[in-house]
Amino acid sequence: MSSRRSRISEEEITELISKLQSLLPETRRRGASRVSPRTLYHRTFNLASAAKVLKETCNYIKSLHREVDDLSGRLSELMATMDVDSAQAEIVRSLFRS
Repeated sequence: MSSRRSRISEEEITELISKLQSLLPETRRRGASRVSPRTLYHRTFNLASAAKVLKETCNYIKSLHREVDDLSGRLSELMATMDVDSAQAEIVRSLFRS
């Protein structure tokens, strides 16, 4: 495969950044302050906007990891206090199978 075929175009990067931005909860709430693809065509602004979206994405992923860790800990504590044969324990196990 040629190096030209393996490179991603600026337009594709712009589209991917826009899609990534739409997944961030803060961006969805702001709505109007989203960076439009038209604006992203300006190279200087493109890099700044892309960097901001990537930074927000990293922060969001880190917060999701913290939330998962917290919920895992809370679930472990709950399971430790439950009778393994109880109806409540079966409900929890069924949630994991879903």
